[in-house]
Amino acid sequence: MAVSGVLTDTQKQICDLARAFAAEHIAPHAARWDAEQRFPREVVARLGGLGFLGMLVPEDYDGLGLDMVTYLLALEEIAAADASIAVSVAVHNSLPTQMLLRHGTEAQKERFLRPMARGERLGAFALSEAEAGSDAAALRAQAVWDGTHWVLGGAKAWVSNGATADLVVTMVRTDREGDRRGARGIGAFIVPTDAPGYRPGKPENKMGLRASNTVAVTLDDVRLSPEHLLGEAGSGFIYAMEALDNGRLGVSAQACGIARAALEHARRYVTQRSQFGSPIATFEGVQFKVADMATRLAAAEALMLDAARRADAGEPATRWAAMAKLFASETAMWVTTQAVQLFGGYGYMRDYPVERLMRDAKATEIYEGTSEVQRVVIARELLSLT
Repeated sequence: MAVSGVLTDTQKQICDLARAFAAEHIAPHAARWDAEQRFPREVVARLGGLGFLGMLVPEDYDGLGLDMVTYLLALEEIAAADASIAVSVAVHNSLPTQMLLRHGTEAQKERFLRPMARGERLGAFALSEAEAGSDAAALRAQAVWDGTHWVLGGAKAWVSNGATADLVVTMVRTDREGDRRGARGIGAFIVPTDAPGYRPGKPENKMGLRASNTVAVTLDDVRLSPEHLLGEAGSGFIYAMEALDNGRLGVSAQACGIARAALEHARRYVTQRSQFGSPIATFEGVQFKVADMATRLAAAEALMLDAARRADAGEPATRWAAMAKLFASETAMWVTTQAVQLFGGYGYMRDYPVERLMRDAKATEIYEGTSEVQRVVIARELLSLT
């Protein structure tokens, strides 16, 4: 974390706590969790007990009430230890809790948001479908009002925490066949995962982030009472897009954490590894790689924090969140690739951490909107396109 000198005492304390917890309870186990594809719910629960699942929720609803800058710096500390754990923490903090905070009724906040902020319930977010990825508004899952309940049917894809969460804020169509309204025909529903008809599939066998639970979910006539509808029936997609600004900032923090871990491993390795009678750190080609890695990481962190400060100031942050996510994710991919190269043959082996970091980095260029989508968002904002 290159900005420690400009943090407040509270920010330093939060980051120190996150770093200490991650060093003791996450980093030593990350390689094993990755190999076993095991989601350590007990560790996430302990993070919740410390308040890290309610970082952006106001104290009035039992959260920590942190600013965006502090949240992202704490998330970066967790991601530097294990990006898989950071994914679960980030999804919970930036998507379902924020949608409930912004658009939930007081009854919904009491019932759902408070226990989520305390870490007693883990949240998830379901938007994408097999045929609706980047074009998320093309989703087909349907909610039908039967006079007393909403009945949800269809399938969602790539749901992080989908088989381990306690509730999933799920986007489904509320318009009708023959009267489709595009993005304005989608509602957001608070779906308890113990509801009859909620059926998570087996965990996806992913390249990276293997300790993060990602599943497809089938909604088989899930009956929900009216109080499970979040906000207005046709505004769910709008709510989701609002929340994605926070989600993209969270991905930028994850990416910076991955890149920082790769840089730290590479820096130690090149000072210890000798070839031709000298530590390879003395070779100019190695020095240039390390210098470029550190420079790109510092630039990514600076862009992330600038976007976070704009969000904290109440400024429109869509363009800046997309920029931060784009640059940080591509930085993470580049830095981890260089780290593997510096490790040489060892970097290609699963016995060494940079191999896992490179696999984890790739996902940051894809989820919460691909790099291509981020460029579209940035260009639209700059050119005032609609």
